[in-house]
Amino acid sequence: MEKDKKKVLENTIRRCRERDIIIPTYEQMYNPEKIPQGIKDELKNIGLWDLHSRNLFRITWKNEPVKFGGGFNGVNYLEIPKELSGVKSRIIVLLGKFFPTGAHKVGATFGPLVSRLINGEFDPTTQKAVWPSTGNYCRGGAYDSYLLACPSIAILPEGMSKERFEWLKTVGSEIFATPGVESNVKEIYDKCHVLKRERGDEIVILNQFDEIGNAIWHYAVTGRAMDEVFQKEKKGNQRFSALFLTQGSAGTLGCAEWLRRLYPAVKVGAGEAWQCPTLLYNGFGGHRIEGIGDKHVPWIHNLKNMDMVVDIDDDKCVRMIRLFNEPEGRKYLKKMKVPPEIVDKLDLFGISSVANLIGAIKMAKYYEMNENDIIFTVATDSMELYQSRLKELHEEHGPYTELDAGRDFEASLAELGTDLMLELSYWDKKRMHNLKYFTWIEQQNKTVEELDAQWYDENYWSVRLESYKKWDEEINEFNEKTGLLKKYKK
Repeated sequence: MEKDKKKVLENTIRRCRERDIIIPTYEQMYNPEKIPQGIKDELKNIGLWDLHSRNLFRITWKNEPVKFGGGFNGVNYLEIPKELSGVKSRIIVLLGKFFPTGAHKVGATFGPLVSRLINGEFDPTTQKAVWPSTGNYCRGGAYDSYLLACPSIAILPEGMSKERFEWLKTVGSEIFATPGVESNVKEIYDKCHVLKRERGDEIVILNQFDEIGNAIWHYAVTGRAMDEVFQKEKKGNQRFSALFLTQGSAGTLGCAEWLRRLYPAVKVGAGEAWQCPTLLYNGFGGHRIEGIGDKHVPWIHNLKNMDMVVDIDDDKCVRMIRLFNEPEGRKYLKKMKVPPEIVDKLDLFGISSVANLIGAIKMAKYYEMNENDIIFTVATDSMELYQSRLKELHEEHGPYTELDAGRDFEASLAELGTDLMLELSYWDKKRMHNLKYFTWIEQQNKTVEELDAQWYDENYWSVRLESYKKWDEEINEFNEKTGLLKKYKK
């Protein structure tokens, strides 16, 4: 087996050398200032979404927010004013719009593939990377695969926005549309099993819901980015009080592990669609919040590190994207004294991003937070990826009027309450953790022993999440073997 891995690694090194592929470290993704100046100079002639291997170095929260030739600045984020949120506490949102593909999932998919490439566990000359997803993860995976010269397969529900399917075609990914919508995750898994039976070792399945590399990127990069913004923004006695994120694959929730070490009292909230209340009530159903998945608990979700579950009505999300993007909606928000410079940036929030904002507001109200409390969340993507949804809503409901805007503002923002929320006891957390059994033990061949280790072994999560340090060492060794960094060294 070691001999085979050595041969595969040789194939990978040769391909990267031939395609001029240099792999960034996690430290460089958090600290772009550590990227060689020669690579920064090359990026001046490359677009943010270009299919160019140097864009691997743009897997960071710190890209200059321009479409072409940008360098690096501080973390991209937006603070939500109280005129919009209706709460006294400060809500700060990290922005995924300025990643390649327009979503931070290029980070979530980096580790699952790269960790295998640098260890001889994936052969880009003979194998395809399979990215099962409910949306942005397979886009990020297909993009990273292209940049790393690895063939890819994208699997996602047929009910996802057409922008996703159209974009996947541009990177040459093989595409499979499975039955259902956002919450139909099992159908994606079923397709993976079919492909594995048909193609065997020709494919490697990189499932976002059980790939710890998904959470590692957010632990090592997103958590530190949030802390950097907090240190920059805090005033006087202000606290890092809460983090809210929809569960989805639970990858982004990996940042909570980093933040808990720094701020032990932080309240961590996980969200889901009310139409599919899996965490809250062991329930199921379909919903319209694209990007958050459902009907099961991801293997990589550490439920012990949660404090609250918040369910979000998808109707509020749909109404808010119209309020935030239709001309009459924006006009109304400005009339309600929301600063114009904020209103004009609300297209930075995609559907799941709006859900994250709603969850953050509900947490602020539940815990009666004030001016000394700062809550963090993320905007995974922007409305650039959902223009077809706006068109569908226009066709279904007609032109958007000032009356519609007033109703939506009241129903979706001003009147948000503390319903559909659960502050978690020990046994609430364990009940949710135990739900993993039905998906992962009965269907996906995980073991009860590891399930128990996730709950009882105090080192289970920390050991795995700290793997990025070893991966950085191996990435540096891999780049040395390709020899491609030599030209950048003085």
